[in-house]
Amino acid sequence: MNKEILMVVDAVSNEKGVDKEIIFTALEAALASATRKRHGEGIDVRVAINRKSGDYDTWRRWKVFADDSTELENPDSELRLDDAAEINKDAQVGDYVEVPMESVAFGRIAAQTAKQVILQRVREAERDKLYEDYSDRQEEILTGTVQSVSAQSVTVGLGRTEAVLPRKEMVPGERFRPYDKIRVYVVEVKKTSRGPQIVVSRNHKNMLKRLLELEVPEIYSGAVEIKSIAREAGQRSKVAVAATHEGVDPVGACVGVRGVRIQSIVRELNDEKIDVIEWSPDPATFIAKALSPARVSNVFLDEDPQEGKIALVVVPDDQLSLAIGREGQNARLAAKLTGWRIDIKS
Repeated sequence: MNKEILMVVDAVSNEKGVDKEIIFTALEAALASATRKRHGEGIDVRVAINRKSGDYDTWRRWKVFADDSTELENPDSELRLDDAAEINKDAQVGDYVEVPMESVAFGRIAAQTAKQVILQRVREAERDKLYEDYSDRQEEILTGTVQSVSAQSVTVGLGRTEAVLPRKEMVPGERFRPYDKIRVYVVEVKKTSRGPQIVVSRNHKNMLKRLLELEVPEIYSGAVEIKSIAREAGQRSKVAVAATHEGVDPVGACVGVRGVRIQSIVRELNDEKIDVIEWSPDPATFIAKALSPARVSNVFLDEDPQEGKIALVVVPDDQLSLAIGREGQNARLAAKLTGWRIDIKS
């Protein structure tokens, strides 16, 4: 029984938190590499370690090609079918034929090849595990620590890895310093040779959605549903909500007693104004509410095949500027929220 191999596997698995099978595979590759160094780099070697005893066996192998094949490039690891049949009469093109060979001693390579291969496989396994962990958390909110700030982006530490907050994904006017604690929304997780590349955002409209889910139990439980969100990060947002259970006030649930719930989100988003509106299945009613805080007199709907959905909204003279909003912001957000093009007339 080769206890030394089992001790190495246990020690690395416990230290790095990596599955033992990955380490066994790495050791097999290391032993195969050491065998090639002794008997010739051109040969192909397979090593199999017994997972219970630690004992291992070694085989030299050749890939089988057709008799008329012109693809043979390495006679040390490739055979034509006729020659392969002398080793294994059942061999087929594309198979491997093997013969046992002397195994190298584990102790001679423990400090060199095995260590290098194990560390490489462990790093690969750690990167893969990180990618799997964070790819499952895409479209979620994470809390991190600002590590560095540059003109193009902010690097956010997430514990075991880092995320990038590009300047274009930040809320206008925000300023961060190293060691600041911030919440970010995971936009994308890419797999790279250096580990997962995580891109996060603070101006994405779904950041507001996730914050509402965290802050409002009725949304998390499903008693209140978010129907749509229109957001101009750092300035103003509109959220349309509807109750799925009778007796639930969807707007009141989101705002909270004395506005405590919505104010918590406002502070998180750098004092961004948030209008919470009750959704209505009737488009005219929904559009009128979406233009809040302005009062609406009438809404006339026109669904034109060429022009699309157009709503003509009539408001009292003293409500016109309020309905349009500064630089058209209120009307613009209402249009995004409802999906209708809105024309406002006094």
